[in-house]
Amino acid sequence: MADMKIKRALLSVSDKSGLAELGTALASRGVELVSTGGTARTLRDSGLEVRDVSDLTGFPEMMDGRVKTLHPKVHGGLLALRNNEEHVAAMESHEIGAIDLVVVNLYPFEATVAKGAERAEIIENIDIGGPSMVRSAAKNHGFVTILTDAADYDELLEELDANDGATSEAFRIRMAGKAYARTAAYDAAIANWFAFGDAFTRPLGAEALKATPFVETMPLAFKRSDTLRYGENPHQSAAVYVPQAVSAAGVPQAAQLQGKALSYNNLNDADAALELAAEFGGGDPAVVIVKHANPCGVAQGGSLVEAWDAALKCDSVSAFGGIVAVNTELDGATAEQIANIFTEVIIAPKVSAEAREIFAKKKNLRVLECGTLPDPRRGGFMMKTIAGGMLLQMRDNGAVPQGDLKVVTKRAPTEQELKDCMFAWTVARHVKSNAIVYAKDGATAGIGAGQMNRRDSARIAAIKAVEAAETYEWSEPRTVGSAVASDAFFPFADGLISAAEAGATAVIQPGGSIRDEKVIAAADEAGLAMVFTGMRHFRH
Repeated sequence: MADMKIKRALLSVSDKSGLAELGTALASRGVELVSTGGTARTLRDSGLEVRDVSDLTGFPEMMDGRVKTLHPKVHGGLLALRNNEEHVAAMESHEIGAIDLVVVNLYPFEATVAKGAERAEIIENIDIGGPSMVRSAAKNHGFVTILTDAADYDELLEELDANDGATSEAFRIRMAGKAYARTAAYDAAIANWFAFGDAFTRPLGAEALKATPFVETMPLAFKRSDTLRYGENPHQSAAVYVPQAVSAAGVPQAAQLQGKALSYNNLNDADAALELAAEFGGGDPAVVIVKHANPCGVAQGGSLVEAWDAALKCDSVSAFGGIVAVNTELDGATAEQIANIFTEVIIAPKVSAEAREIFAKKKNLRVLECGTLPDPRRGGFMMKTIAGGMLLQMRDNGAVPQGDLKVVTKRAPTEQELKDCMFAWTVARHVKSNAIVYAKDGATAGIGAGQMNRRDSARIAAIKAVEAAETYEWSEPRTVGSAVASDAFFPFADGLISAAEAGATAVIQPGGSIRDEKVIAAADEAGLAMVFTGMRHFRH
């Protein structure tokens, strides 16, 4: 393959960004412009001479534009091998002119789904002719140049200038690969919409989660938004991708206001912090401090700075080098306190001008403004690769209203204990299993994460509470008079007894163990109030 001169271009785009400028640049280089419908009108409005596709094919556009480019004179002009005598003879015999450049971007199917359009409108935004032309041009990249992204227009013009009106083989190969990636992603979005409808964007209840089918073939469509310095460890390469089929709100969509580039670990930890902060969206000011994807301090307060102080004092040792997320605008007073310790990343819906000024003194601190908190009850999927395959499950967006809790002990929890139970339970669902969380007065008192047995998690969380009391010279650890949450049932009474020894007075757990009666009896003996949720929240 060699450089290929561009003499005729077929342009048919849904997104008209940069179209007039591209058409003008091509025409000035002597390229004949062929186009369709609205694309042709835009080019003509710019004073350019354009040949209609219907003039090329001899057939008018019909069926509301559904049929216009699906014709041998289009696809013959794209697919013909210019160095094949039989192909050339067929072109001459049927008066098929060669097409050297195709510029196509597809109907906005993904955007139409994302805006919640009706089914009929979504169906009309499934492009047929566009992907067909893209695939034909990309297949014949030895002779034809294909562009599917307006971001590549300038590079095309640079190619033409550098190669006397031609494109290089390397450029055509790269654009062909990009074109097939685009049609693959487009088809994946369509296939997933047919399979799951709006399950990606709406909350699903427990019964709907069970009923949602998992298709035999799962096409995925993600677009790289950034290449990272390295992965979890320096010897691992990494990148971050965002979904193409649906709109999303999260860490990748946040605006970085300052600081070094985000690393793989930064993104993972910031996501964990933001997901938990989102649980308190619309409630009292909340602060979440995360280390290695586990919360090490969480609190709500009358003000954000009050919540920060309470969250930090849960485990100030682990907070060093951590990630901070908040559920409301980050103000100057809170920023001043956060700036007193080494922090890797801060993420908030909004960062005040005063807070920005304070953080600006710490050049390496990464500050993110996410605008909208993600919906903690949204639908969607979670994916995890394993050796030889991939696991796919619906997101854990289940929730248990306070009114659905079942009191199983002789003593019912007090109003304050119940409030602390719900707070502890909210945090526990975001802690790696086995998870134990003590909470008191809207703040975590101790967190035990990722242990192989629940008793050890209870003990570790209690130890952290004792250390905090010693650090801040409290008369007793905050676990005294606290509520304790367990992400899964206590299989034995030992974990519950450890919590009671730490001073907890109320317990919230899923229940469902064959030894529930023994655990309830142990709670009664210790004078604890205990409620069952009936829902487990393992997090691995």
